[in-house]
Amino acid sequence: MTRYVEGEDRSQATLFPETLDDYIAADNPLRVVDVFVDELDLRKLGFDGMQPEVTGRPAYHPGTLLKIYIYGYLNRIQSSRRLERETQRNVELIWLTGRLMPDFKTIADFRKDNGKAIHQVCKEFVVLCSSLNLFSDAIVAIDGSKFKAVNNRDKNFTDRKLKARMQQLEESITRYLAELDRADREPAAVTEVRVAHLQDKVAAVRAQMRRLEQIGEQMAKAPDGQISLTDPDARSMATSGRGTGVVGYNVQTAVDDKHHLIVAHEVTNVGHDRSQLSSIAKEARDARHRRVDDPSRPRLLQRRGDFGVRSGWNHGASAETADLEQQSAWTVR
Repeated sequence: MTRYVEGEDRSQATLFPETLDDYIAADNPLRVVDVFVDELDLRKLGFDGMQPEVTGRPAYHPGTLLKIYIYGYLNRIQSSRRLERETQRNVELIWLTGRLMPDFKTIADFRKDNGKAIHQVCKEFVVLCSSLNLFSDAIVAIDGSKFKAVNNRDKNFTDRKLKARMQQLEESITRYLAELDRADREPAAVTEVRVAHLQDKVAAVRAQMRRLEQIGEQMAKAPDGQISLTDPDARSMATSGRGTGVVGYNVQTAVDDKHHLIVAHEVTNVGHDRSQLSSIAKEARDARHRRVDDPSRPRLLQRRGDFGVRSGWNHGASAETADLEQQSAWTVR
């Protein structure tokens, strides 16, 4: 007899097999997710696939895929391939989906095709939290966060990046041409294979320069002088670290002070937080359904923002505009 906690024998049969529901605790948040999704009117929210096709292979119900998406959000699993693996081995997800295991392409297409509908689900969740009095009556905190996009930094171009890249290519061509001139002067010093390789290099660099010139023309037409090849909406943004940056999005979030629940969010491609407070504050107000004629709701809603948000009130605005900005950001009308 050992002094360790011993597990059960894997080959031991049980008289009364356990049900899958026994593995999920009664207070597990997944039970809330399951009930919440089942009670949603997915057709009204705009989800695709609510009318199944008469012929062909049966499709997965949008509610099942929505549960997988919410599970990934709660557990910080963004990759559709990882979510596919979790449906095959994770007991919680197996319980949530009823042992269904969609492939990663189905999960990815669901997120891509139902972005607006998923946004409406977020609003429905805010309404549910409000009806359960989970939000504070007076305070929300607002701040911005940088989220990295799929777009690689090498595929994002600004005027400075474009000039630097063009200069690098010009230096490369100069170096290759100098070596070709040396091959003409000293044929024995450079082999024919090397010459052919250098000629191919020169042709490739010139093709890249022509492509960069086309990108420069497109960039000149962009309102903010930036262009991203993979994610057109992504922008190069500075981060808190010195000399660092990210190509992505600036997500403005309003968080409730009571339970730290997200009341409202807005995705922008502006790299700074200036002038963002007013719009996200109005969204937070609208999400709470506050009205002047409702005496049970307070007229004043305090909003806490960091210095980057607050300092944007008067940035580049007249005194009248700044006053309206501040008034709209702090007073619930």
